[in-house]
Amino acid sequence: MKASSIDARRRWVVPIDAVGPEDAPTVGGKAANLGELRRSNFPVPPGFVITTCGYLDAMEASGLRDDLKSGELPSTRSAEEAVTASLVPKALQEQIIDAYRALGPSGTRVAVRSSAPAEDASDTSYAGIHESFTNVAGDEGLIDAVRQCWASLWSDRALSYRNLQGVADEPSLAVVVQLMVDSDQSGVVFTADPRTGARDRMVIEAATGLGEVVVGGQVEPDTYVVSKPDFDIIDVHIGSQAFAISLSEGTEKASEIPLSQREHQILTDDQIHQLAALAAAVEEHYRRPQDLEFAYSGGQLWLVQTRPITTLSEQPEALAEAQHDVGEKARVLAQGLGAGPGTATGRVRVLRSVADGRDLVDGEILVAPMTRPDWLPVLRRAAAIVTDGGGITCHAAIVGRELGRPVVVGTRTATKDLADGTLITVDGTAGTVIAADSATADSSKNATTTMPRTMPTPRSTTATSVYVNLATPEAAERTADTDVDGVGLLRAEFLIMDALEGLHPHTMIARGLHGEYVAKMSSALSRIAAAFGARPVIYRAIDLRTNEFAHLEGGDIEHHEDNPMIGYRGCFRYVREPELFALDLDVIAETRKNYPNVHLMIPFVRTEWELARCLAQLDAHPLGADHRMLRWVMAEIPSVAHWIPRYAAMGIDGVSIGTNDLTQLVLGVDRDSEICQELFDTMDPAVLETIDTIIERATLAGMTTSLCGQAVSTNPTLAEHLVRQGITSVSVTPDAVDTARHAIAVAERRIILARARSSGRRHPSRWLD
Repeated sequence: MKASSIDARRRWVVPIDAVGPEDAPTVGGKAANLGELRRSNFPVPPGFVITTCGYLDAMEASGLRDDLKSGELPSTRSAEEAVTASLVPKALQEQIIDAYRALGPSGTRVAVRSSAPAEDASDTSYAGIHESFTNVAGDEGLIDAVRQCWASLWSDRALSYRNLQGVADEPSLAVVVQLMVDSDQSGVVFTADPRTGARDRMVIEAATGLGEVVVGGQVEPDTYVVSKPDFDIIDVHIGSQAFAISLSEGTEKASEIPLSQREHQILTDDQIHQLAALAAAVEEHYRRPQDLEFAYSGGQLWLVQTRPITTLSEQPEALAEAQHDVGEKARVLAQGLGAGPGTATGRVRVLRSVADGRDLVDGEILVAPMTRPDWLPVLRRAAAIVTDGGGITCHAAIVGRELGRPVVVGTRTATKDLADGTLITVDGTAGTVIAADSATADSSKNATTTMPRTMPTPRSTTATSVYVNLATPEAAERTADTDVDGVGLLRAEFLIMDALEGLHPHTMIARGLHGEYVAKMSSALSRIAAAFGARPVIYRAIDLRTNEFAHLEGGDIEHHEDNPMIGYRGCFRYVREPELFALDLDVIAETRKNYPNVHLMIPFVRTEWELARCLAQLDAHPLGADHRMLRWVMAEIPSVAHWIPRYAAMGIDGVSIGTNDLTQLVLGVDRDSEICQELFDTMDPAVLETIDTIIERATLAGMTTSLCGQAVSTNPTLAEHLVRQGITSVSVTPDAVDTARHAIAVAERRIILARARSSGRRHPSRWLD
């Protein structure tokens, strides 16, 4: 790599092709990477960088720098508002405008993008944390856009991110200004397959118009898989793009794409080869796999960003070779979201309803539009699960992971594209379904399954308990043998559907089958409780929604709801139908005769009065006299934060924060919506603040606090944040236990060390004792 020709640390504004990786502390990672590419003769749009020195000096001149560092602004304005209204020094303005005018005539349109010092580095991203603006024109428009980039350094999202990352240094921000590229086609290139880790191929995603629709997840792009080093096109998957964002007379506009054009390949084969060759050259330049953003404009190919790929999985060598061999020979038949790790080879069985389950032969691969809790008996017999819809928290994904089955969800058209009897391989890690080797067809009457091998994680002792989420008895013994402190969330829905045997609860009771139901339920629950010995098992009572009850025999009595997710369910349903709640109370009472480690959790509690009515039912039941049984409520509705002191006074011992429903209701976004999926973010500051409030108030009230959700195992910064807030436990899926325990242990040690160091600074003589 070339040496930097300009010392960016001494300048406010520098040309983009004068900076490189060594300048990242003052121009940010994004600018450093773009500068390195441009000065190495890669096709990067010309531009310039306003360094972090420019930002810091502007804050100093505005009298804001010390206040921002201390966090104590003299007025009622927020830091973000203060920076937005700050004055840019005249000398700095002149440098910015001079550099801008050197790019072209008056009114030249540019992209103005934030570039943080740690952004796009090998171990941090800051992706989406700070603002960027496209299609900016004019001197005043440019200065305003720069100021708004600076202000985004102090947004709630940025503040929360730095807090979670433990950033204590004074924050700063550089800004990249580049000529605007009017994209005809755009997208991203991964120079290694991010799904499998394979380095011998690259993956290209492309869409029509500006690239924000791809990186923002607003459309399903075309996906092309290209081999290295010959750049042969291995696979082409045509996406689904209903609209494109383009520039019209200097303004960004969204326009609908005609149906007749949506099935066309967005990039030509020649464009794919050109792009692959360029991406490979960038990878060779950096000597490591890259994630690039590109744009075609008027036939010209531009690179607008690159960063290292930091999420490549390390496959065991034999498995990687097997995947390579399969990938070379087979074609992708369906693609979706990998929701249950592992691979399975078997024959397809397409089922449209649970009633068709009798057609499934043990070991076949189940392909369905979607599954519900009543599908459990069928899912048990499947070697793998593929669905048209759903996400990683849908029923198929949850039960598939517990049963150890590979799962691919959200394929959209698998039930149409896959025919009964076809021999396929399902990769639940990569989210793909491929045609199996025809040579295996005659010998593969039964499916063969390979689960991913994981490196053992050294066990850690933590003060914060690590519980597990369960839904089926089959997983109990295997999971109980792992390093878990109990079951923090036992989802009863799958057990219930087994016991109901296709009948609606009211139909089952009317037929005099109450005793058989309780016996079957308590038997399944006892199996789980026995596996965990003295460790607690928190049983969440019936939380089926009206659309799920409606599919049962006798379910025609159910109300039709446009949005059952926030409808007639949980605690309110127990109040209206006490006989439903009584079923759970009978089951727990029967189980606790032999296994007193089983405790009750009431879901979806909205208000004080409905919980009071529900607890009155419990107290009137023989189980109510068992004062050793813990009483928990799910904290999945924001109103719980208000009612916690009252709930504690009513005898509630603990709360379990359900991150999926809580995120959905704080942000007002359907967690199952494909259109709005980019809005669903548990790490949003509003969600985190709600979680903090629940933990704080529950702790003050003497309650146990728990959080169930994958985010704590996939995001170590959230784990540390929860530990600092004083959470009692976390509850994760079985496959995430070791990762969560390790994250919690690291967080606890870091907190203890920080306190010890702080104490040592206050009392230096202690270190001499």
